[in-house]
Amino acid sequence: MTATRMTATDPAPFHLRRNTRDLARAVQTLSGVLPARALKEVLAKANRTAVRKGSTAAFGTMNPRPADWYCFNAGDNDTVEWYPQGLASSSEAGLPGAGALAVTWYWKPVGAPGERGIRITFLDTTTSKYRHVLLVSPKGDTYSPINIHAGGVAWYGDLIYVPDTARGLRVFDTRHIYEVGGDEDKVGLQGGEYHAYGYRYIMPQVDAWTLAAPAASARFSFAAVDRTTTPHRLVGGEYVSAEEAPQRAGRVARWDLAEDGTLEAGAGGVAPAVDAFTMPAAKIQGGLCHQGRWYLSQAGTSRTNGVLLTAKPGEAPVSKKWPVGPEDLTCWSERGQLWSVTEFAGRRVVFAVPL
Repeated sequence: MTATRMTATDPAPFHLRRNTRDLARAVQTLSGVLPARALKEVLAKANRTAVRKGSTAAFGTMNPRPADWYCFNAGDNDTVEWYPQGLASSSEAGLPGAGALAVTWYWKPVGAPGERGIRITFLDTTTSKYRHVLLVSPKGDTYSPINIHAGGVAWYGDLIYVPDTARGLRVFDTRHIYEVGGDEDKVGLQGGEYHAYGYRYIMPQVDAWTLAAPAASARFSFAAVDRTTTPHRLVGGEYVSAEEAPQRAGRVARWDLAEDGTLEAGAGGVAPAVDAFTMPAAKIQGGLCHQGRWYLSQAGTSRTNGVLLTAKPGEAPVSKKWPVGPEDLTCWSERGQLWSVTEFAGRRVVFAVPL
């Protein structure tokens, strides 16, 4: 599918309904038995170090190089068990002084049994230190891994939104990070002790937003925050493969955010998408809107560079060469930068270019 123009489309398929179920009660139970840790403390005790402006393997033929970048350590760069997908910044969250980035990963081992779910990495850009936190689904007095792709992440205030492809959005809260111990091969409450596959911290899901019309065709592949509107808006969009694109163009949608970071909901707890647009190309892995202009991260192959598409609705998009394996996008407005993350083993980096 060749690049065309972004056009307005029906937002109704993206309407969401709040679906908290028993999540709040389960998190409250965990808070009574596990010590809570502030994000600031998690970053202060980060146990891994990124290399600032290290390897350029991910950039391929991209020229000029990004303005800034951080490479994960050798173990995280080379593993074939975890793949980075989503990216958000503390600037996007409205916490510019935190100087942090958040990256979601999903578990995809080759030939390994079991499921270890998804994790989020908090990176302090001042110290280059980072730490992984396991994201879990709470139930009663225990929890389990979450088997989703976690293709994106959006951060607003204390809340973290993670897309769940066919369902909607899962919500986590940085005020609910808990410290655990336990074995590397166990998760949840076992033998009177809490485990998290060897991770020191967990962050349980606190809320959910699911499709208001269960038969709707909307997908949730990536997420971001648009802080240039009033009110601020959450952005979500669909990855559509090149094979699907001639029949079904991917779309992006936006929802108004309340001051506390939740979606603005009306009758029946439904949060309507305020607008939606078809995207100009297939294989979009990340997207955001800033000052009315859309930025879309398009994948190439595991060996070829991707493309950054920028356009306002109705305009022909402008294309720029992007790294190999580009994923989600986030805006760091105070620095005037657009950030993204790459996914392939040996070429994993979070990087910035000027907006």
